[in-house]
Order: sequence, then C-alpha cells, then structure tokens
Amino acid sequence: MNFIKGKYKKTIFKSGAGYLVGLFRVYETDSQDIVKNKTITITGYLPNLNEEGIYVLKGEYIHHVRYGFQFDVKEYEKAKPDEKESIIEFLSSSFIKGCGIKTAEKIYNLYGIDSLNKIKENKENLLLVSGMTEKRALKIHDSITKYYKADEDIIYLKKSGFSLNDTMKLINLYGSNIKDIIENNIYDLREDIEFKKLDDIFLQFNNQEAEKRINALIIQTMKELTFKNGDIYLDKIEIIIYLEQVYNITININKNLEYLALKKEIIIENEDYYLPNDYLDEVYSSNCIGKLINEKSKTIKKFNQYLKEIEKKFKIIYSEEQSLSIKRALENSISIITGSPGTGKTTIIKGIIEVYKKIYNISHLDDQVLLLAPTGRAAKKITETTGYQSSTIHRFLKWDKEKDTFKINEFNKQHYKLIIIDEVSMIDNHLLASLFKGIKLNTQIVFVGDEYQLPSVRPGLILNDMINTNLITHTSLKNIYRQSEDSFIPDLAKAVKEVNINENILYKKDDYNFFVVPSYKIKDIMKEVLIKCIEKNINENNIQVLAPMYKGENGIDNLNIMLQNIFNPKSKNKLEFKFGSLIFRTGDKVLNLINDIDFNISNGDIGYVIDIDPYNKDSVLTIDYDGNIVPYKREMLNTIIHAYAISIHKSQGNEFDHIIMPITMAYSRMLYNKLIYTGISRAKKSLILIGEPKAFEKAVYNNYSVIRKTKLKQKILNNINKNG
Repeated sequence: MNFIKGKYKKTIFKSGAGYLVGLFRVYETDSQDIVKNKTITITGYLPNLNEEGIYVLKGEYIHHVRYGFQFDVKEYEKAKPDEKESIIEFLSSSFIKGCGIKTAEKIYNLYGIDSLNKIKENKENLLLVSGMTEKRALKIHDSITKYYKADEDIIYLKKSGFSLNDTMKLINLYGSNIKDIIENNIYDLREDIEFKKLDDIFLQFNNQEAEKRINALIIQTMKELTFKNGDIYLDKIEIIIYLEQVYNITININKNLEYLALKKEIIIENEDYYLPNDYLDEVYSSNCIGKLINEKSKTIKKFNQYLKEIEKKFKIIYSEEQSLSIKRALENSISIITGSPGTGKTTIIKGIIEVYKKIYNISHLDDQVLLLAPTGRAAKKITETTGYQSSTIHRFLKWDKEKDTFKINEFNKQHYKLIIIDEVSMIDNHLLASLFKGIKLNTQIVFVGDEYQLPSVRPGLILNDMINTNLITHTSLKNIYRQSEDSFIPDLAKAVKEVNINENILYKKDDYNFFVVPSYKIKDIMKEVLIKCIEKNINENNIQVLAPMYKGENGIDNLNIMLQNIFNPKSKNKLEFKFGSLIFRTGDKVLNLINDIDFNISNGDIGYVIDIDPYNKDSVLTIDYDGNIVPYKREMLNTIIHAYAISIHKSQGNEFDHIIMPITMAYSRMLYNKLIYTGISRAKKSLILIGEPKAFEKAVYNNYSVIRKTKLKQKILNNINKNG
C-alpha cells in the first residue's frame, strides 16, 4: 500500500454508510505517481474529515475509466502536529475553544512537542501556563478531547480487529458508546456485524469457554440451524452436536440453557427449544387460524347463476373443480386452494372476486377486498389476470426496512371483508403472524398456492401445516390447462411430483430436451445452446438459467460470469462499475435480493442496469424493473447480483418462457424433489436440462425437504380441541 499525508480540502460525496469521495492536498507521499502539493481525489469509508486537520491515508492510487486517477483509502489516521508552527496553528484554530495564538505559544513554550499529550492527559497541566484560568483550561481540554475522541474509537476498533468499513458503520450507529458496548458484551453487535468476526475478536482476549461466549454461541447455533433447516424449534441434542462440530464446544450446556430461558432469550416447551419470536409467531398464527375455523360457513344462494354470468361476460369456462373452489372460498371464513402451475389458480382468484361483487352488489372493491402475494412478480401476475390491484404483503403491512418492523400491526389493524393470498408456500412463520397482526379477523381469507413447491426460505411450513390439520376447507386442483396438448413440461412436473419417472425423460420433445453430458462439459454445452438461441432472437429477456447452488464449477456465481460475457460482453461503449468481486455493466440483467417498499421492489425481482455513475451520490447504478426505475446508492449495491443465472429458490413466484437447468451430482446436498419440481414448473414454453441423469434421478427420489420441525398444525388442533 502507498501512503499520502496532507490536508483534506472538500467533500464531493458522502453516503450514510460512511463512503466518501473528496479532494485531498498531498504534502508527503511514497508514490512516484503522486506529485507533492497536488490536490487529488480520494475515495473510501472514512469519518467526517475536517478541512483544517492533517491526515495520513494508506491505500492504492488507481485509475478509473470514467473519473481518472483517485486514491482508494484502506487505512486512515489523524496526524498529530509535530512541529512548533503546526502545533501553535492547531491550538489557535477554530477546533480549539478558548485558545488564541498567544496562549498557544505559552503552552508550546512550556510543553514543546508534547503539548497535545499533556493537555489530553490532564486539564490541570494547563493551569501551569501563565495567565490560564480554570474556565479556559476546561474549554481547551474538552476541545482537544472531543477532537481526538472519534479517532481514538476508530483506533480502538481497528486494533480490536474490525475492518475500516465495519469501524465506520459502528461509529455511525453507536457513536462514543461503542467502546462500552464492546467491553460489556461484544456479541450484542451480532445484528450489525458478522457473528464469526465478533467471535474471532472476542477470542483474542478471552477463553473460548467463557460464559458470555457459550450463551452467544447457543443463540447463534439456534439461529443458524432454524434458518438452514427451516425449523421453528430444535431438539437439545441438535444444539449440542452443532456446538461441538462447528464451534468445538463440548462442555455441559444445561445451565446455560436454563439461564437463557430465565432471561427469556430462548423458550423451552416440552423439550422443544425455540427462539422467542419463532415461538410467539407460531402461537399467534395458530390462535387466529383457530378462530377463523370456528366461524360458521355461509350459504351462497345464487352461486351458479352468478358464475354463469361471469363466464359469459369474461368468456371463461370454469371446470367443476374450479367452480367448487370458488364456491368454497366464498362460503368459508378460511379456505385453501392448491394446484400446480397451469391449473388456473389466478383465473379462480378472478372468479372469486367477480362472484363476491355480485353477491354483495358492489361495483368496485375499495377497501373491501385485499389481494396479496409474497413477491412483486406474484402480485403483478394477480393484477394482470384479475384486473384488480394487488400488493406484496410487506408493502401492505408498511414494512420499515431500517427497523425490520411493520407499521400495520396489532396496534394499527386494517379491516377487509375478503382477503386472497397467492403463492402461500413462500410465506414463512414470521410473515404469516405479522399479517394476522395487521388485519381484523371478522373477514374471509383464501390461501392459494402449490404445496409441492419449495417451502419458504425462512422457518415454517405454513401451507402444508394448514392443509394437514384437515380442518380447513381445501380444494386441490388436478387438471392442467395452460400448456398445449403436445407439451411435455406439465407431464414431467407431474411425474416428478408423484415420484414416477422413466427413461422418457431422456427423449427430446417439442418443448423439452435433456443434454446428457458429464459435469465438466455442462458450461460448454450451455454456451452452444445459448449461442443458437441468440441466433433465433431468443435472448436473456426470455431465457432463464436456474441452478440450485451458488458455489462450485457449475454454481450460479460461475455461470453468471460466463453468461454475462455471452449476453453482455465488455465493450468500450458500455460503462462498468466494480463492486467487490462483481462487475456491473450497462445492460446487465440483475436480481434484487430484498424487499424495499420505498422503491416498490421485492426480493426476486429482475431488472436491467440502464446507467452507471460512481460519483452520483443518489444513483451509482440505475436499474429498470419492468418500467419501475430505481436508483441505487453505493451502500445498496450488496442487495443486487447478476441474474443471467439465479437460484431455483429465487425463481419461485415467477414464470419464464424458456428455462435451462444444469443438473449434476456436484449439487448433491441440494438435489431433492421439491427443488427440481419448482424449477421445472417455472417453464412456460420450453425446458432444457443439461448434465447427469443420475443427479436428476437422485433429486426426484429425495423427498427430505418436506421434513421441518414445526408445531403450527398441533397448535391449531389444540386450539380447536380446547375451544370445541
């Protein structure tokens, strides 16, 4: 690394996360490329720099294609004045209250180059300066202390092992309290800093079996296991085994578990171990579902007449099972409709709304009917099919992304007479409870989804648990209408779902092909297929590569590098921006990873980069999400990745004209039935598999994903038995 020493001149841009672009006057440097007494551009995560302060910055002098040379700062320190003139200049500057030039000279004459240390050491030292008063001494001492305090905190954090980025984040969040927080219990920062980093820092100064660490490891273990497996509760033996395997902890943890339960940091019920929020959310949802089940059903006297009128008006013909699902939805306070893609679920949603309007003689929905889905794409599909506005659950509940809370909640409930929720298999334990907290229960709720798709990413098995109570009216749709009679895709999805495949999967069909190749050939064949697609004017807009894993030779990360070079290669006419290991170009296809109601984007939305400007503080990247133009600040860039290849999990709730799926034994731990079924069922027009048939077969016959430890079903049954 090189260094530069000098004065900070001007801020060009400063983000909330501490990223700064500014001008710096260089007095000293060890780089031949940097001329002394030259003003250069600096970039990096830095605190507020004062224009009168002297700083030493370490980093690299780099050349940016668009913005020229700039010094990328990796380390920073505030330089102490080390000569008579600079010390006097500093003491008499606007930073130091109560000290003019004459007083500054007197201080220097007494303490010399050690003047600043003497003042910081004890304000009483100033009283030895002739003419100094108690009041002025206090002002000067406090000014010096305040000036260096932030830097002392930065030095403390850096010496503790925090990166400059983490240091600036913690200073911005906690200010001068950060040292006390770390010394009291560093693990209190686990919501802000990666747990492993906190643990590594703690172990530098403490025993690995310290009580604070064991308690923190138990909580972390429970978080990691519940997220990894989708479980709501854990067995004690799981916690013990994980602690031993991952953290090398072999001591008896019974007392720690009792302590954490006493402190209400965990909940223990019948030898089941819960994180408090998971337990409380499950209890809340089960109570609400129990109340809805206990409501009396209604009778729709003119249902057949109303349905025929709707069929005639919209030129729709509902099958017997579809008609039954509409009728049941309108008769019961809570009902479930499930079916594979192509069984007409969104068309049924339209039928429920239109019959409802006729029953209650209303011309518009206003605040009576609420249409929801977990993702933006799923919500958009409902709107396009029904003609009525739909919303993501997060947007309806007015999610505050900074606090991770909802403004529509148990203290601010909303009332709707009919609520229809699509893609319910994607709803997790916490989101369901949050939704119930935000609505009044004198309503009718229709849950729509596909129980054979992947369960939610976060803990819970909501749709399956509700179905398995056998207490909620459930219509399972069997007939597929979407594809043509010659389509093989629905047949393959059905065969996978029913675990009934044969050699037919290897034969080419009108809308399907399986290229049988070894793992190391997958990318080569995929490249050949894509080049032929591009020749036929089929491009990244309607082709989607789906894969189960991010890492590895045929993982999503690697595939995206190859696919970016095929679909959007480097060009002198395209702007580029490097963020971490990713290179974004104008025209890139990208995937949004979070819900953000401020910009009306949802986790899983796909967009395209339309502009890049690293020095635009409000829009480093600009992305077009199907007409929704979203500016990205630098600190938001960790919420997007390339989307030429995406995970099958992220594809849920979406449909694509053409799907390409690599399949290899290297994906072994991610090869299971629901995953493959979900990937197959995303394809509308064609599906291409590339890889190893034995890997496909393994996935079909591996059904472990249905096993999640939840108690929603049991809690619902207990409520009914208690109140019934």
